Amino acid sequence: MAPKKNETKRTMTPEHKAALAAGREQGRAVKAYLEGLAATKPKRGRRRSTESMVARIAEIEDALATADPFKQLQLTQEHIDLTEKLSAEDPTIDIAQLEADFIRVAKAYSENKKISYAAFRSVGVPADVLKKAGIPRSS
Repeated sequence: MAPKKNETKRTMTPEHKAALAAGREQGRAVKAYLEGLAATKPKRGRRRSTESMVARIAEIEDALATADPFKQLQLTQEHIDLTEKLSAEDPTIDIAQLEADFIRVAKAYSENKKISYAAFRSVGVPADVLKKAGIPRSS
């Protein structure tokens, strides 16, 4: 089938391109903040300090020399778990910077995507942050 004679090639205006770029930036800032909140959310139970884990690893290494095979198995697994936990400790997340970026874009993002105050609250965004961002409770 032959193309129509009056077809014109559609191009995006610079304004449309800028709007798309702004939307991507807003989405990245909101996503980074929500991921930062999730990563820094306190876990249940008592926190283990790095020092206590290192001390326990040293105790395990001492105990392995005299332990029976069954106890060696348990101690070895505990050693592996502690070593992985130490190496996987999150590098410090600059939640303050992520929060500042979120506050800067959250209102526009909320309006564009029609995301309510309640939705942000349900995923853990603190009320004071939403207030700073200018997102009203009744939206």
